[in-house]
Amino acid sequence: MTLSFQRYQSLLTTYLLPQWLRVLLLFVLLFSGIGLSLINPQIIQVFIDTASSGGAIQILINLALVFLGVAVLRQAVAIVETYVAENISLTTTNKLRADLMLHCLRLDPAFHATHTPGELIERVDGDVALLGNFFSRFLISLVGNILLLLGVIIMLFRVDWRVGLTLTIFVLVSLVIVSSLHNVAVPYWEAERQASADLFGFLEERLSGTEDIRSSGAATYMLHGLAERSRMLLRKLRTAIQVNLAMWGTMIVFDAIGTAIALTLGVYLFQMKQISSGTAYLIFGYTTLLSTPIDQIIQQMRDLQQATGSITRILRLFAMHSVLQEGAGESVPAGPLAVEFEDVSFSYVAHVPVLKHITLSLQPGTVMGLLGRTGSGKSTLMKLLVRLYDPDEGVLRLGGVDLRAMLLGDLRERIGMVTQDVHVLHTTVRNNLTLFDPGIADEKIIQALADLGLEAWYRSLPQGLNTKLAPGGSGLSAGEAQLLAFARVFLKDPGLIILDEASSRLDPVTERLLERAIDKLLEGRTGIIIAHRLATVQRANTIMILENGHCCEYGQRETLASDPDTRFAHLLRTGLGEVLA
Repeated sequence: MTLSFQRYQSLLTTYLLPQWLRVLLLFVLLFSGIGLSLINPQIIQVFIDTASSGGAIQILINLALVFLGVAVLRQAVAIVETYVAENISLTTTNKLRADLMLHCLRLDPAFHATHTPGELIERVDGDVALLGNFFSRFLISLVGNILLLLGVIIMLFRVDWRVGLTLTIFVLVSLVIVSSLHNVAVPYWEAERQASADLFGFLEERLSGTEDIRSSGAATYMLHGLAERSRMLLRKLRTAIQVNLAMWGTMIVFDAIGTAIALTLGVYLFQMKQISSGTAYLIFGYTTLLSTPIDQIIQQMRDLQQATGSITRILRLFAMHSVLQEGAGESVPAGPLAVEFEDVSFSYVAHVPVLKHITLSLQPGTVMGLLGRTGSGKSTLMKLLVRLYDPDEGVLRLGGVDLRAMLLGDLRERIGMVTQDVHVLHTTVRNNLTLFDPGIADEKIIQALADLGLEAWYRSLPQGLNTKLAPGGSGLSAGEAQLLAFARVFLKDPGLIILDEASSRLDPVTERLLERAIDKLLEGRTGIIIAHRLATVQRANTIMILENGHCCEYGQRETLASDPDTRFAHLLRTGLGEVLA
C-alpha cells in the first residue's frame, strides 16, 4: 500500500483537529523557540566585537546576562513545548487505539479466526505507539525547522550575500539527497512491525495454553518456535536499522561539510577585512545552527519511515470490513419473540455444509430443546441466530423480521445467550453484571440477583457489588460463573434466551442450584436450550434433533416422547447424556 499525502493528511486531520487549541499553542511555543535560537548568535557576535574593541566590562556583563536569560527562557519554552506535545501524542494515540479496537470488535468471526489476539494487540497497541511523534511533532517540527532554515539563511544573507548563497545551495543539496532517501526504509520497517506482531501472536496463543503444553511435554517445541520468531524479528529489525544508517551517515557528512564551508568563508572574509571576528563567529554559529534543523528534518524523516510502516498496517486493518452488513434498522416487537428458520443452509468452508435445509418455527414464549451429537451443528445454529454469520441459503427471522433487516446492535440487545464458557472481566461484580452500563441502578442489580435466587451468593461477596473479580474467573466456581452469566442476561431483559450447554460442566448438585435461575430466566421469554442432560430438556415445549447438519426430528416434546418410534423417545429410554455425549 503506497501512502499518498492525502492519507497522511486525512489521518492528521481526523485526530488532530479536535485538539486544535493545543496544536495552536504548540505552534506558538515552537516559533518562540525558533526566535530565541536566532537571537543568541547575535548576542555572542556583539559580545566578541565589544571585547575585541576594548568595550566596557559592564556592557560585557550585561550581554552575558542577556545571553543567559535567553538561554534559560529557551529551555523553559522547550519544557512546556515537550509537555504539550506529549499531551497531544497521548490523546491522539489513545483515540486511535479506541477506534481500532472498536473496528476489530465489529469484524466478523472469520477475521478473528485468521488473526490471533496477540497479533491484534501488537497492531492496536504497538503500531499505534510508534505514531505518537507523528501526531504530536511531525508536521509542526517539519514546518518549524523549515522556517528555522529560512530564518538562518536570511540572517546569513544579511551578513554577506556570498555566504548566504553558498549555504543556501548547501541546504538545498542536503534536502534533495535526504528526500531521495525517504521511502527507502519504509518496507523494512513494515516487515519489522509484522515480525513483531507474529511474535506477540505466538506468545499469546502459547501462554493461553500453558497447561496443555506442559501436560503434553511440548515446552521444548514451543521454545523452538519462540526462538525462530525472535530471530526473525531480530533480522528484520537489524535490516531496517542498517538501511537507516545511510541517512545517519549522510547527516554526519553534511555536518562536516557545513562546518568546513563556514570556517572557510569566515576565515576568507576576515582576512579580506570585510567582516569582524564577531561576524566570523556569527557565520560559524549560524552554520552550526543550520545543521540542527537539517538533522531534525532527517530525524523526522526517519521517524516517518517507521511510522509509515505502522500507518500502512493500521490503514490495512481499517480497510478490512465485515461481510455482515448493517440492516435498514427494522425493529422487533417487545416481549417474547418468535423464531423462524426457513430452509437455512450454511458452511464455514465452501462445499463443506454444516447445516442443511433447516426449517423451524418457534412461537413467542415457548422453549425449544436442541439436541444432537458433538459436531451436529447445534452451536452453529445459534451463531446464525445472533448473526455472527449469515446463512448461505434461506432466511432467519426474529419476531417476524429478517435478521438482515435489523441493526446488529439492536438484534443482539434482544437476544441473551449463556454458554458453558463465561468470560469474567477484571473489574467489579457490578461492572461484570452490567457490562459497564452506568444506567443500571444498584437496586435493580440486587433485585435481579434476588429474583434469580442468588441472594446467598451476593451476601457471600466481601465487598458486595464492589468486589473485584479476576480475569478468567479466578476465585469463582463454575457454578458461580454461570450464575453471573444468568444475571447479566436477566438485567439485559431480552426477548429470546439461548442456553448453549450452559450446565454441561457442572456437577449434579450445582446444576440443581441453577434450575431455579433458569426457570426465572425463561419466564415470559422465548428460549432455546442446547443440552446433554434430561432434566434441562424436560422444560422444553418442542424438541429438535440435529444429525450431521440435518434436522432428523422436530415436534412437540410430549408428542415425540409418547411415540416409541421417535429418536427422542429412544434417547429417553437409553439415557440422554450417554447417547449425545
